[in-house]
Amino acid sequence: MSQGVKTILVIIGAIAVLVVGSILWGIGQYNKIVRMDEQVNAQWAQVENQLKRRFDLIPNLVETTKGYAKHEKDLFENIANARTKYFQANRRADKIRAAGDFERALSRIMMLQERYPQLKANESFLKLQDSLEGTENRIAVERKRYNDAVRAVNTYRRTVVGRFFAALAGVEKAQYFKPPAAETKVPKVKF
Repeated sequence: MSQGVKTILVIIGAIAVLVVGSILWGIGQYNKIVRMDEQVNAQWAQVENQLKRRFDLIPNLVETTKGYAKHEKDLFENIANARTKYFQANRRADKIRAAGDFERALSRIMMLQERYPQLKANESFLKLQDSLEGTENRIAVERKRYNDAVRAVNTYRRTVVGRFFAALAGVEKAQYFKPPAAETKVPKVKF
């Protein structure tokens, strides 16, 4: 075999290694964005799981509170409407918005205990309040995990390579779960 043929074979071999390496690298990048997208979806499912737990607890809390606060009809209607909106929402953004509406109504029901001392001492109300507090903590943890997954996929999508593979895999920009605007205001303290 002549020196020229050996050189050509080495060049072809190097090109083949580069092509195969590039294909394997591309497959790895594609799989990476798919895994990241699935992580966002899995974390969202965990948020929904905890929100559902909250929504299941609320009717009991509302019924316990209704006996003490009969004239708070609009508050109970707001809670029921927000709960209905959440379960009717098809898009993640609509569910996030409905959860925010629900949180605002929920904070109002928790403030009722200050106006009704006998409600504050009611054992059923206290148990429900404890369960709800635990659920709220779980929701906060799952929101953080969800937002971490969103940050990872959105950051990757903004890279040159990530943009290409995200488009190839059909992965859209994910939406963060932000607190409702009412919760971002500094509370006023009066003495």
